[in-house]
Amino acid sequence: MDEISARQRLEYEAAAFRRLRDHLRQRADIQNIDLMNLAGFCRNCLSNWYREAAEADGVAINKDEAREIVYGMPYEQWRSQHQTEAGPAAQQHFEKVRPRD
Repeated sequence: MDEISARQRLEYEAAAFRRLRDHLRQRADIQNIDLMNLAGFCRNCLSNWYREAAEADGVAINKDEAREIVYGMPYEQWRSQHQTEAGPAAQQHFEKVRPRD
């Protein structure tokens, strides 16, 4: 592989983020708890990471603004349109595997 510049690396990483964000927007049928149980992160995690990166750069973005960037709509709207109640098995698994602060 040829050497890539810091600018190229940043552009490729940004493109990968946008593709993941867009994929998660298209797959609203996949619940956050399922993402957490299988991958250890969800849309809310992604929005938190986005917000933390902005804050590290001196840009204040609140939780709702970051979530809207990831979800493509206000979080409460997404929840009312797409979120379903987690089944007992998914909730039990989540309690075992969820990250602890």
